[in-house]
Order: sequence, then structure tokens, then C-alpha cells
Amino acid sequence: MGAVSELTAAKKVVVKVGSALVAGEAGPDAAWLAAFASDVARLRARGQQVLVVSSGAVALGRRRLGVGRRKLTLPEKQACAAAGQSALMRAWEEALEPHGIAAAQVLITRDDTEIRRRWLNAHATLSTLLALGVTPVINENDTVVTEEIRYGDNDRLAARVAQMIGAEALVLLSDIDGLYTADPRSHPGAEHLARIARLTPQIEAMAGGANASAGVGTGGMATKIMAARIAQSAGCATIITLGRRPAPLAAIEAGERATVIEPSVSVAAAYKAWIAGSLATAGALVVDDGAARALAGGKSLLAAGVKAISGRFDKGDAVLINDEAGHEIGRGLVRYDSADAEKIRGLKSDAIEAVLGFSYGPVVHADDLALSARAPA
Repeated sequence: MGAVSELTAAKKVVVKVGSALVAGEAGPDAAWLAAFASDVARLRARGQQVLVVSSGAVALGRRRLGVGRRKLTLPEKQACAAAGQSALMRAWEEALEPHGIAAAQVLITRDDTEIRRRWLNAHATLSTLLALGVTPVINENDTVVTEEIRYGDNDRLAARVAQMIGAEALVLLSDIDGLYTADPRSHPGAEHLARIARLTPQIEAMAGGANASAGVGTGGMATKIMAARIAQSAGCATIITLGRRPAPLAAIEAGERATVIEPSVSVAAAYKAWIAGSLATAGALVVDDGAARALAGGKSLLAAGVKAISGRFDKGDAVLINDEAGHEIGRGLVRYDSADAEKIRGLKSDAIEAVLGFSYGPVVHADDLALSARAPA
């Protein structure tokens, strides 16, 4: 079974595009970009949201600054990124504009995907852009990042973006049409792996050994498997396929060869597991018995059910949710900071705006709530 279903069924699709696809000998590869833009337009026309993680700023900046192909120092690399990023965005804008698609530049560092407050800001920006019908074009912020705090390849950055936005499909465009048991360029009898359910040590050895040279720029097949592991645990399928052909997403839908690495859980389950086990809590909410039963039934936590608040937390922080006996019944992400939550606890939902001047709805939405084993039946 090919990769068609994973691509066409996804509500959100993240596509990683490497330097060799974007940057031609004389500048941006306008023909390839135009064909890929038709892919994006087709997916959007059927209701899918597309985010592009694009390399190419350093490669384009090299040409603009005339530094050639020699090894660059970190300051030189940052200068090339600064000079090339505007050219990269102009190329994307010119490719997408004929389809009536607006592009937005989003520059991200590793801290933006790993530090909670910055994660929230990046998530909010990407979510708003998608809601406005804009296609985000994302790159690592190479102009300011140092070697110690950078991803260094956009495969893993793309996986973190997919995790952040809750994408169901991550497409990694490569210079090879998937993972093989050995490098097909030197081993003609190598077997192509069309579908992988689990990333075993044997699979990882294939990527880190025979396929290590697959890929261009700073990434190879090994980094693609590392990215797939991130995506897999986030409920996102990874599709590795050949990028150097017109409209590579259309090629996937036409049944061209690719490797699919299946997710290990659903997006929703992965998100709730992340809330339950990966975030430090900043405070606690005590809820009444009626609210506790409502939460167990899949409902959101309304202000009316909150009896007491402890700790200091900001909007978006993780908090414990306890019953009146002090037992933990869940953990969730709050929509109000602790000061505002204190003002509205016990109030009906239609009274919140009169007190605060605004309303974000429930204190904790059901989608942002992970119940514990002690939750009432």
C-alpha cells in the first residue's frame, strides 16, 4: 500500500523542501517552485492546510555575497542566511501568488519548539496564519542561532513543526525515493521499504549506514529517520519520497514510490500524553463533584465548576485538576492566568466577559485535558 491515503486524508500537511530543490545554479529554481506551488494549491482546494519548511537561504546567500562553495565560518553562514532569506521568500511568494496564495515567513529556533512559552507563541502564530488562509514558509533562524542551540537540519525542524501544529502527515522530499535496505546507487539489488510500522534498530542502521549519503544540504537519510521518530510519537505519518521531479505531491498521489513510516498513536492521543507526562505543572485547580463527573464524560472544565485555585500560572500553562478530596483527576492547559481564573471561578460562562472584559470560553477545554486513572467514572 502506497502513501496516497496518508497524504490525502491529512487535515494538516507539513512538507520539508531542501536546498537542492529550491536553489538552482543561477538562483531560485523557479520552474520547480512553480510546479510545487500547484501541488500546494491542489491540496488547499480540497480543504487541506499546508505548511512548508524550506531550506535554501544560505545557498542563495552564498551566491548573493559571492563566497563560493568553500566551508563557511559561523558568522559567514549567518551573513549568507541573512542575505539569502529575502531571496528565498521572494521566490516562494512569486511561485504561490499565481494561485492566489499568500505566503508568510516564519523563522524558528530550537528554543521555539522546546521552551514552553516560546512554543505557545509559535503555535499561536502558525495557527492564526492557517486560519487566515496563509501558507507559512518556515526556516531555521540561521541569522542568530549558534551551533550549540541549532537544529542544523530542517528534517527535524519540520517534524517539530508537525508536532506543534498537530499535523497528520509530514512529507520529507529527498534525493532518493525512500528508504532501502542498502544504498541502491551502489547495490542494485537493494530492497525498497514501502511501509514501516516500527522504527527498529535495524531500520535505523539502514539509514545511518548504507543510506547515510541520501539527502543534500546538512541532512541525510539518518536525519530523516530521526525526524520520523519525532513525528511518529506525535501521531504523524512520515512520507519520504523523491523531490527532484515536478509536483512531487502529485507524484505520491499517482502512486510513485515512497516510504511511509506509520504513526504509533493518533494525533489526539499523542497530544494528551504530552500534556499528561511531558509538562511541569504551574498550579492546581480544585473542582466540585459535578465538574469532576463532567470531565470524566469528555466535557470541558467551566469556571462554574472551579472551587479553588493555587499557584501562579499564565495562560497556556499546565495545571493539576483535583477533586475536593485532593485526588488528581487530570492535567490540562488553562486558558486564563491565575489572577483571571481567581476572578471568574464559580461564575457561569455568560458572566465571564462582564468581569474580565473578554472571554476565552472554558477554563480548560476538553481537547487540552488529559484525565488520570483516578478520574471518576
